Amino acid sequence: MTQAERDKFDSLLEEVIESLPPGIAKLLDEMPVIVEDFPADDVLEEFRNADGTLPARDELCGLHSGIAFTDRAGDDTGDLPAGIYMYREGIIAQAGGWEGPEAEEYILDEIEITLLHEIGHQFGLDEDDLERLGYQ
Repeated sequence: MTQAERDKFDSLLEEVIESLPPGIAKLLDEMPVIVEDFPADDVLEEFRNADGTLPARDELCGLHSGIAFTDRAGDDTGDLPAGIYMYREGIIAQAGGWEGPEAEEYILDEIEITLLHEIGHQFGLDEDDLERLGYQ
């Protein structure tokens, strides 16, 4: 991935964040969005396939880490804050790459879907809930 592609991706992510409703955008003031090219090996290890193989590094688009609002107890102190990881390679691959006249729009859409998916996890939604809502 080139630096120009990273910069363009990050610009599209900022566009998505700026378009969020104010209440959701405010949540991101307290929950970092960390952007990486691809997941670390230990993250891929957590998603090991049933056949024992690791997923390709461009299969994972995002990840929510930390404790969801619905799982927090009043005495949760010292825990790291929840965060959202966005993986450029996975999102770009899911969107079909940078080639084509509408590639940027597809990537923008995939960034939005991924970000909302991970925010959904912060609110306690599971994969089935998110799929029903169209954020899969």
